[in-house]
Amino acid sequence: MSKTTRQLFSSVQAALAGGGLFLLLGAMSCQSGGAAAGVDGPPPPGVTPPPAATPPVFNATRAFADLEAQVAFGPRVPNTEGHVKTRDWLLAELKKTTDRALLQNFTRTFSGKKLAMSNIVGVINPEAKRQILLCAHWDTRPTADQEIEPARRARPIAGANDGASGVAVLLELARMFQAKRPPGVGVQFVLFDGEDYGPGLERMFLGARYYASKPALPKPDYAVLLDMVGDKDLQIYREQNSESFAPEINDKIWKAAEELKITAFQYGVRHTISDDHIPLQEVGWKDIDLIDFDYAPWHTLDDTPDKCSPASLKAVGDVVARVVYSEK
Repeated sequence: MSKTTRQLFSSVQAALAGGGLFLLLGAMSCQSGGAAAGVDGPPPPGVTPPPAATPPVFNATRAFADLEAQVAFGPRVPNTEGHVKTRDWLLAELKKTTDRALLQNFTRTFSGKKLAMSNIVGVINPEAKRQILLCAHWDTRPTADQEIEPARRARPIAGANDGASGVAVLLELARMFQAKRPPGVGVQFVLFDGEDYGPGLERMFLGARYYASKPALPKPDYAVLLDMVGDKDLQIYREQNSESFAPEINDKIWKAAEELKITAFQYGVRHTISDDHIPLQEVGWKDIDLIDFDYAPWHTLDDTPDKCSPASLKAVGDVVARVVYSEK
């Protein structure tokens, strides 16, 4: 994470406490740009340095409330009221926390039906030379195709984990990065629409495909996709396409998880997933997918908030925040 410099205050405090003119002059030299000897050293005995600034904390309760709020709007299927209401709410939330937020509107037509869709985009520190893209999909599956009963299969899913969980983590990360800006990088947020429309792959990843062809922001140094990260029994393995295309980005994530002692990030590769990271990889962007695909309610009517956990959202948020704040 970024470090808050307090050495000048400590040095002046030490000088005043001990009456030492040399330390005071050294502190003044540091203030004017000089590298005064002893400024970075420990304070003299009996002098307590001021406390370091507290880094922002990922608020799991608030993130879970964001997950529930998305589900409360109803299914987020294009051309529905719930889709429009969720889009407007998400844009308003990103406007509160980012330097710039916008809608990237586009349409697709299938079987004579025109779908109105929107990628939701925000950025913090847009002027930074290095940029990281954090992304998730915000739409939901229009059919619960993994249900056994035909009548249930025809209904749209709630998408608590498959959709809302990744977005909830990103909304809270945006608040963290607003409260304490990453010093070394800009952070782009893109919430993709049309990831789960289906039923086949040719009708999926629609927002990611559109964004890859017409990016609203400059090409990032790398991207991290969050999908299905709210499972109560969270276990995230390295995804095969991610490992093949950008293993060094996977390494960043798993190193941070190890440093934080977050055991939800498992060693080894499991599953080869088609997801929103594929269109970005196809245009040459380094992108990985963080996903727990061992989730029984996937594409069923049981993908509801009670299957998710604030602790899981926090585990993922803490790891991603660690990676972003560690960038130089």
